[in-house]
Amino acid sequence: MKTRWGVLGSGGIARRRTIPEGIMAADNADLVAVFDVNAEANAEVAQETGAATCASEEELLATDCDIIYIATPANLHCGQVARAAAAGKHVLCEKPLGMTVEEGEQILAACRENRVKLGTGLMMRFHAQHQAALALIRDGRIGTPVYGRAQLSCWYPPIPGAWRQDPALSGGGSLMDMGGHCIDLLEMFFGPAKKVSCMTGNLVHSYPSEDTAVVVLEFENGAKGCVDNLFNVPDASSKNRLELYGSKGSILADGTIGQGEIGQMTAFLDAGDKGYAAQQERSEDGGMAIAPAPVNMYRAEVEAFAQAVLDDTDPPVDGKIGLWSQKVLAACYESASTCQTICLERGCCK
Repeated sequence: MKTRWGVLGSGGIARRRTIPEGIMAADNADLVAVFDVNAEANAEVAQETGAATCASEEELLATDCDIIYIATPANLHCGQVARAAAAGKHVLCEKPLGMTVEEGEQILAACRENRVKLGTGLMMRFHAQHQAALALIRDGRIGTPVYGRAQLSCWYPPIPGAWRQDPALSGGGSLMDMGGHCIDLLEMFFGPAKKVSCMTGNLVHSYPSEDTAVVVLEFENGAKGCVDNLFNVPDASSKNRLELYGSKGSILADGTIGQGEIGQMTAFLDAGDKGYAAQQERSEDGGMAIAPAPVNMYRAEVEAFAQAVLDDTDPPVDGKIGLWSQKVLAACYESASTCQTICLERGCCK
């Protein structure tokens, strides 16, 4: 049995990734219809996929699709999710769910009141190497988690009409766009954050959104973390590193954070406790390669949400996770504007 999907915002990431790699490839999904304000791009997507071309959001919601995938600018999410929910459609919405925590809460309320499922587009959770690292951490292989770092950066020069460069449309720049993924990954590994301290700025590009963001986190288990997101370094210069350290070892990766499905990940694990070694010598041990069979994150994300709809179960990356992510990001921006550490409370997402 397959779910029937409609796409709201068929250009951008939907056209590049989620439609061809996710919906079209999924075993339990069929693409029914697409709509985008760019009629030419929408028609091209429909021709490429065989989906019906819709001339409006209303026409899309009137189709017999089960699920609406929303991949529009963030300032449109709240109203679009509410209208899709009111039409009885389950919703997979790209992050951030809305522009503010309040909009995120409204989105959850609309889906709850209309008894439809809500998923948040945090596809990096589904990366096979990230899941393998999570299994090692849960098995205690790195011991007590103590520190994590997640980096996602790129070269993003000024582009006329680019909505991610206008905080009125996106909610923020490099932190909102890329930092949400990085923070979410560290929380997947180490648990929820309880404190954040953030610095943002524009060091190279002069558009309204920040091109530089660094976040220091403290997690509820006491571990610390750092996230760095830049729109101002060449793509080849940023290795999109993931570093996870514990009392018994580490997991280090290049290139697993991003839109691709493979990277280089190595675990350096110590089987037992040792005494203090004054020389602090480092061996030439190459560690243990973590290289499970690659999984396309977009297909895995689509199939997981579709299966939750078919089985009437909670999506693995649901609206509560998306709302919590929004609260953490809001705390980061508050920290950047006030130059203070912000404490988080977990209760808002219950």
